[in-house]
This record gives sequence, structure tokens and C-alpha cells, in this order.
Amino acid sequence: MAPVLGVVLAGGLSRRMGGGDKPLRLLAGRTLLDRVVERFTPQCGLGIVLNANGDPARFAEFPGPVLPDGVPDNPGPLAGILAALDYAAARHSSATHVASVTGDAPFLPLDLVDRLRTGLSGAPIAMASSAGREHFTVALWSVSLRDDLRASLVERGERRVGAFLRRHGAVAVDWPADPVDPFLNVNTPEDLALAEALLRQADR
Repeated sequence: MAPVLGVVLAGGLSRRMGGGDKPLRLLAGRTLLDRVVERFTPQCGLGIVLNANGDPARFAEFPGPVLPDGVPDNPGPLAGILAALDYAAARHSSATHVASVTGDAPFLPLDLVDRLRTGLSGAPIAMASSAGREHFTVALWSVSLRDDLRASLVERGERRVGAFLRRHGAVAVDWPADPVDPFLNVNTPEDLALAEALLRQADR
């Protein structure tokens, strides 16, 4: 398979963290986003982009372009994925797939893209799973989904990521959650404290 473009999804209002840009929260002295970038970038041969709305200057340290949603009314993660698929089609004629991750998952597996690629088995989407839970926005998406995804958002008003995945027969690829769930999301201050404790254990 051709090299993939990666997209880090940094949308959301972070209500459970008290608002603001959750990926810019510090974990042991480094932003969550910096930790995601470090683990994700080497897996993406076409580089990475960030999906975020508003002033892109707040992500000045990000090593790639910042893409806003290409459809109105902030319809959620699917809009960010569509923006990345459109960018890949416009800028990388050889691109066949885009890998997506969230900006608040500091323990992403280093074999994420390779294992998702292997798990496709002819399906247009492969998504990660762990501990009996599917992670809808950690996935590998065929660029050929662009038109249907745009129609889903604009014409059908479909915003649920899970519904889109099911309609396209997405394949789940499982990772072990021991000793650390690689898809731990830092959604709350308690999650942040847990992530810091896990980092300390790993450093022992």
C-alpha cells in the first residue's frame, strides 16, 4: 500500500477538562499533542495534518498544516476526517488511505498504521479496538470514501461516526490493554492523573 497521510483530530469542546484545547494540556511537562505527534508521525509516510477550527496560531508548534472543517456547523469528527481525505486527494495523488487519531491519546501504539493496514482485508476502513471497546476515530480510511462521507454530512445530516463505519463494513483490529491501554483518552483531570501515574511506572 502507498504511504498514508495522518490526521490528528483536535476538535471538541473539552467540557470535562474545563474547556480549551485538550491536546495542549500538559502531561509530565509535554503537551498531549506533542506526545501524539512523536508516536504517530514516523508511521505516516506522507506526513501529518491537524484538524482544528478557529485560530491555527495556537498550534504553531505542530509540524504540519492545520485544516479546519470543510463543512459548516461543526458536525464532529467525521468533518475532520473528510478534510483530511480531501487534502490527501488534492495534495498527494498517490494517496490511497488516511490514518486518523485523536489528539488526547498519549500512548498510541507504534505499530498502529501497519496493523490497521494489515487488518483492512479488502474493507475500506479498519479501526482500532482494545478492552472490548472499538475506537471509532482511530482508524485507517480509504480516500475513495470522500464523496459518500460528504453526502452523509451535508445531505443526510449523519454525524455519528459509528453509523458510518458500520455502513461501510469497518473491520476492528484489536490491541492488548495490558499493562497500558494504548488508546487511553485523557478526557478528565482524573484521566490526566492516571496517565501521569502510568508514565512514572514506565520510567521505573
